[in-house]
Amino acid sequence: MATVNGSKFIVHGGKSIQGEIEPQGNKNEAMPLMAAACLTDQSITLKNIPQIDDVRLMEEILVELGLSSNESDSTDVRRTLTLQAKQSPKSTIHPELGSRLRGSVTLAGPLLARTGEVTLPRPGGDRIGRRRLDTHLQIFSALGAQITDTRDGIQIKGKKLKGADILLDEASVTATENGLCAAALADGITVIHNAASEPHVQALGNLLNAMGAKISGIGTNTLSIEGVKSLKSATHRISADYLEAGSFLALAAVTGGKLKIKNTAPQNMRMILQTFGRLGIRTEIHGQDILVPKNQSLEVEKEFGGAVPHIADAPWPGFPADMTSVALVTATQCKGTVLIHEKLFESRLFFVDGLLEMGARIILCDPHRAVILGSDKLHGAKLASPDIRAGMALLIAALCAEGESEIRNITQIDRGFSRIEERLKSLGAQIERK
Repeated sequence: MATVNGSKFIVHGGKSIQGEIEPQGNKNEAMPLMAAACLTDQSITLKNIPQIDDVRLMEEILVELGLSSNESDSTDVRRTLTLQAKQSPKSTIHPELGSRLRGSVTLAGPLLARTGEVTLPRPGGDRIGRRRLDTHLQIFSALGAQITDTRDGIQIKGKKLKGADILLDEASVTATENGLCAAALADGITVIHNAASEPHVQALGNLLNAMGAKISGIGTNTLSIEGVKSLKSATHRISADYLEAGSFLALAAVTGGKLKIKNTAPQNMRMILQTFGRLGIRTEIHGQDILVPKNQSLEVEKEFGGAVPHIADAPWPGFPADMTSVALVTATQCKGTVLIHEKLFESRLFFVDGLLEMGARIILCDPHRAVILGSDKLHGAKLASPDIRAGMALLIAALCAEGESEIRNITQIDRGFSRIEERLKSLGAQIERK
């Protein structure tokens, strides 16, 4: 499906969001699972793949590497995708395509394991600060690969990978995913300590086991992988995108609307719900659905002794870094003061300039910390989306603000959210793509 045309949103805010909506499939789960198709000559079928630009670009990269791609059960939001690397794929990721997509880094482990080498362009994606590859290279080196830094990227060679005992220098999600894929076909046993354990990492481990891998410790910070000779066909359903569900939850709360978010996999949202609860948002869980009641009195919950509360991101099961932008916007509409601390990326919070133009009271202490003093009514402004998550946060701000807002560079939002304006219009939002 082609990318939706239009480079900006015109938003008329101040309308309550009402109705029901279902999150798309998890973008962060789709990327490594698509890459894992490179590990076998048999087909891998992924259901509930989100219809977003980053997934389409990843598919384009895989086809360029030599994989076949067939889709079925397609809607505007989701589809089923079958990938197959019947012949050994190319070992060089297309430089221009790979440099546009941060998720292309998840191809390094599968290609190294399948072909014995990979040339990895420096990946692109969101401009939210430096995104190091050192932990990925630490894993590949421990498994016996040789690494060369070139003008065009990174060349990694390892014809015979051997299991190793590895302590990661950080609990990197994509490095853990690369380690799982590379170790799945290595000789011997690999143990990864300080491994990431996010739901999408767990999903990759489960898919690999369905393909015939021998991985234990899934869901913990210590993974043990016993290498096998080959992997087979498998089918997997991508889980609900809990980051999108959290964004919808925040949108309903700040606009005073009543919203049912269906099929959310609430077990993956416990810390999101808990953190938003500290901002005064009440929710009800009904099976797999989350209900946001209307007209809530949003007020920041003070910490013991009356201290200003501190909301910080952390590795799973902590509050997701990708939700900090949305939490910050939500806090502008809550009575009270809160400190938001985004620990990972030094440019993530720079989007607050747009919120200041809208009338928010925010003190940007440094690149990682911001103090938000709510709850002033926002007003419309001309904004630009710097990355996927900040783009969605600014859209939420525009929808709860008085008057008209213009959001430019919405291709960033399209990278992570499928036809977002059409889905929000079904809930009563006044938003047009121009």
